[in-house]
Amino acid sequence: MNRRGQGIFLFALIAGLTVLPGILSAQDQPPAVGNPAPDFQLTCLDGNTHNLSEYKGKIVVLEWTNPGCPVVQRHYKDGLMPALQKECLDKGVVWLVINSTNPGHANFRPAEDLKKIYADWKAAFTGFLMDPDGTAGKALGAKTTPHMFIIDKEGKLAYNGAVDDDPQGTRPDRVNYVKLALKSMSKGEPVATTATRPYGCSVKYAN
Repeated sequence: MNRRGQGIFLFALIAGLTVLPGILSAQDQPPAVGNPAPDFQLTCLDGNTHNLSEYKGKIVVLEWTNPGCPVVQRHYKDGLMPALQKECLDKGVVWLVINSTNPGHANFRPAEDLKKIYADWKAAFTGFLMDPDGTAGKALGAKTTPHMFIIDKEGKLAYNGAVDDDPQGTRPDRVNYVKLALKSMSKGEPVATTATRPYGCSVKYAN
């Protein structure tokens, strides 16, 4: 091989090595809206296990939570989240609350504490699931508490983002993105806003 050929070969080899990590990391990215949501199996506060795939054929709302987060506390104490939960359950929507707080963090609470806290907050859900190693949260890309995901009846991600457009909790005319998305889905219409920027406290994942 002449010197020019060696140069081309080395350039191609370096380029290939540069691109490869990008390809590998892309495989680890959370699902885009419209793609199948990754399945998970998590344990509920009552000790039972729940698989996301067992709810195929139903609309599922996933709510990431942490009772130590002031934003979560506001949504519950103001009655916003419990009202939305109850409305969804009344319409046959599955609502799963997921806690990915790692056991070593100060915000971590055992099951009995969580039962009492969310009962006092009048929470209404299908199940409260524990994700201490963060597997489900990282697979879906949950970033904040709260962070909302809606899975359609086919198991595909239909919405990813904030519960509403009111991060500071000061707007009486707030737009509830979850409610709007579910309304469209119930009519068989496309969801107008499929992704928004979630707000709240960071999910306290294990390192």
